[in-house]
Amino acid sequence: MAGWGAVLVVYATFRTFVPLRYQEENPWSLLQLLGELALTIIAVAATGYWNSPFVFTVISAVMAAGFARGFGFGLRLAIACDLALTIPFWLLSTATRSVRLQDSAQWSAELILVALVAGYARRVFVEAEVRHSLALDRISRLAEANALLSSLHRVAQSLPSSFDLDEILTSTMSRVREMVDFSAAAILLRDGADDTWTVAITEGVRLSPELSDDELPPALRAAVEDAVPRAFPQLGGAHGPGLAPMAGSGLYAPLWARDQLIGLLALEHSEAGHLGYPQERVLEGLVEPAALAIDNARWFARLRTVGAAEERTRIARELHDRIGQSLAYVAFELDRILKRSEGQPVHADLDRLRSDVRTVVSEVRETLYDMRTDVTEERGLSDALGSFLDRVRDRSSLDVSFRYQESARLPLLQEREMWRIAQEAITNVERHARAHHVSVQWRCDGDSALLVVSDDGRGFPLGRAGRIDSYGMVGMRERADAIGAHLEFDSTQGRGATVRCRLTQ
Repeated sequence: MAGWGAVLVVYATFRTFVPLRYQEENPWSLLQLLGELALTIIAVAATGYWNSPFVFTVISAVMAAGFARGFGFGLRLAIACDLALTIPFWLLSTATRSVRLQDSAQWSAELILVALVAGYARRVFVEAEVRHSLALDRISRLAEANALLSSLHRVAQSLPSSFDLDEILTSTMSRVREMVDFSAAAILLRDGADDTWTVAITEGVRLSPELSDDELPPALRAAVEDAVPRAFPQLGGAHGPGLAPMAGSGLYAPLWARDQLIGLLALEHSEAGHLGYPQERVLEGLVEPAALAIDNARWFARLRTVGAAEERTRIARELHDRIGQSLAYVAFELDRILKRSEGQPVHADLDRLRSDVRTVVSEVRETLYDMRTDVTEERGLSDALGSFLDRVRDRSSLDVSFRYQESARLPLLQEREMWRIAQEAITNVERHARAHHVSVQWRCDGDSALLVVSDDGRGFPLGRAGRIDSYGMVGMRERADAIGAHLEFDSTQGRGATVRCRLTQ
């Protein structure tokens, strides 16, 4: 008994400084737990079973098992201990049967209760730990959000007061002029919606506002295909002419940003051999930061377009609360004056004025309604288009047809931009096309979407479509480009027009 007491004291001292740590994914920790239980059972069995003075040590082992793996594991080990100590106790003990029954039942019940209490305590502690972890996670996310907001605030303060694309282009051209001597220069921006080139800025040469890929000189197309700056000391012959008719040498650099071709920088000189390899090396260090600055300015413009939607709602609310009510009041006053001035010479004028004011009020209300109509989480694009086309049908002489298949919805921001593109295209038909019929199609399965707006009106020249800003086509292209959609215009003068916007995730 003294020997086993010493063993248990040594083991308890060891575990005081090196506590047992249980990990479910670690088999060694389970073996340590079972080893502790086996040690206490052997010590108790060797010193008198249920009559042993060390029988209480089994309680700590069962409690550890319950804390480690819960009710089931603790109960199984408690029952195993009961059987391991009760059967030999009944067979080997010299005590009377009543004493053996009392001791066995008492200690067996206590071990089972200890296992239950340990399992319950484990559940309570685990739930408390989960709540604590969730609270810490929320606090961590709030701290990260606060740090992000602080960073965004610092970035906003450090941004230049003007992030205008024209200023970026002008400063880029100034830097190029300081580093390379040229006679003519141009920066062409790539329009990903219809694969055309927009002439953003020129110096020493006059170009069309837009160029297609086929209209680019061969030297420029070669630089675009190589994706690196290329110098042509001798223009003409196989390389063809440059942008300027009298150019003798040229240097052309594609502008790449975020793995996308966004533009092209073209430099030309009237003398052959003036632009060559040295100027090409100089330009290599300039095009990357210039391309990134231009792309940032374009994205900044798109962000302002997204913010304009919120501003549109605010303006609509202001118009409704102020101008709409004021015009309604004017109409009411004109009604009152008209009644008092019957038979007077002003009666006809006032009647006409009243009709005009009512027309203005009606137009303001329609405009406000159109501006405030939008897609939301609850209202999809098909619903918004249907109600908008119903109003178009009521207020105009257009014959309107609408077909849609919508098995799933797009993300809200993409769907909202598609809605604005559809609204602008339909409004163009209503105001400018002089059409009799407009057809709208909408298909969406969640992964791809197609919007088609076609009419039988007077159409427009395709070469000018992208530059008629009053028709909103530039805005439609910017919206499509912002969400990665492909926008197409198809029109023949006198035979109508079709606008297609295709989005693939």
